[in-house]
Amino acid sequence: MKVNPNISSEQFFYPMENVIQNFVWGSTSSFNRLFDIANPLSEPQAEIWMGAHPNGCSRVIVGESKVLLSTLIDSDKRRFLSESTDKAFGELPYLFKVLAAESALSVQVHPSKEEAEQGFDKEEKLKISLSASYRNYRDVNHKPELVYALTPYQAMNGFRSTSEIVQLFSSVGIMHLSSIVERLRCDPSSEGLKAFFVEVLSLEGDKKNCVIDELLSVAKEKSNQELFSLILTLSEQYPGDIGLLTPLILNVLTLQPGEAMYLDARTPHAYLKGTALEVMANSDNVLRAGLTPKHIDVKELARCTLFEEKSADELKLAPIEDNGNITYSVPVPDFKFSVYLKPSSELVRPISAEILLPLDDELEISHSSGEVVTLNKGQSVFIPAYVDEYVLSSKGRVAKAHC
Repeated sequence: MKVNPNISSEQFFYPMENVIQNFVWGSTSSFNRLFDIANPLSEPQAEIWMGAHPNGCSRVIVGESKVLLSTLIDSDKRRFLSESTDKAFGELPYLFKVLAAESALSVQVHPSKEEAEQGFDKEEKLKISLSASYRNYRDVNHKPELVYALTPYQAMNGFRSTSEIVQLFSSVGIMHLSSIVERLRCDPSSEGLKAFFVEVLSLEGDKKNCVIDELLSVAKEKSNQELFSLILTLSEQYPGDIGLLTPLILNVLTLQPGEAMYLDARTPHAYLKGTALEVMANSDNVLRAGLTPKHIDVKELARCTLFEEKSADELKLAPIEDNGNITYSVPVPDFKFSVYLKPSSELVRPISAEILLPLDDELEISHSSGEVVTLNKGQSVFIPAYVDEYVLSSKGRVAKAHC
């Protein structure tokens, strides 16, 4: 990272130093392979956080000093974020990540904004500590997400059609589930799917163990099929977990590098393997449904889940191309995501706070004042809303999170 002496009295570009989260499901090699980030202790590096989230706030270079990005923004929110963003959110409303999953993350649902506000207020009145393992709501926000694959990226997202769920469970032939599968066949409505999902997740004790044993027995016989091979892999990561049934219930897909997907509130999903960029609204609200040793509140999960099928063909976001660059439309105001494809002296006029991340090659950003920043791939920069315009050039892709 190179920063020239600041020629003007005002700084326009703020190079970032970001927190790497060492969650157990992370990869020991992906960040090094993609961005030359050292990992001398061979730790699982799961996420690079770029933003002002209190659990992993980036630092930015201000002159000769380094300060928390949140501190910088709080010094003048309207100038750094834009008046409209400050009025709507009062903070940088998104968190930009690089996420590297070596093993699967939990199957989860994020509540809507209204559900998060209600749930948070209820747990505050009950005086449940924010650090309590059984707490469901850590804040009052929703958590929509967009992922953009850097490597083949396997995930589950949304319910299969009820007819497909019935067909898959019938083909497996789990005796202990035959009655609830038949009820779903007779009632393929949203309420029927809800009853089925809740009953599956509520299995306990010997019955749960028998169901999983039957599932794995069939999976071993059909291990040459991709779906059952996945179930066997997940069983090695989460032995005895009820979430091993979710690949039969949720759509399973693999994004190829350069493909993107949106994950809405109230939709069950899980990231299984691969490295991607993720942009999300600032929230830690997660209601889990399996593939986890953590707390599962089935009743609250069901309350915050939309029991509607999603067509696998509609899960990927269609890129919107403009002069060789691409954007992805998302139905929330918290964030936007764009990718510049080998920009050559590209003139950009920000309307809100932006974070840029070069993915493949060096990036140079310049301002008419004479200020220039050069970043290596995998390094990021914060650009405030008050910047009138800037020019960027790179021989590779440059990802941008903004709002």
